[in-house]
Amino acid sequence: MKQAKIKVRGRVQGVFFRSHARENAQALGLTGYAENLPNGEVEILVQGEEDNIKKFLDWCKAGPPSSDVREVEYAWEEPTQKHEGFETY
Repeated sequence: MKQAKIKVRGRVQGVFFRSHARENAQALGLTGYAENLPNGEVEILVQGEEDNIKKFLDWCKAGPPSSDVREVEYAWEEPTQKHEGFETY
């Protein structure tokens, strides 16, 4: 199992980015969370197979049609706890 922490910048709040992220993550068999940050970014943590995380990262770079993704920053991490589902905060 792999884990990546992702920060997405641009017009990504108020455009259902997190709910679309949850749908895409679940379709790829990934777990974790997506959370709005006070600075307007969305932070996402995903766990699962590396190939599926890479597909998810590709989706993050485009986002849903109503978003305007300007930048995606991510880092591979060692999982510290196992997430059972995909939550949005």
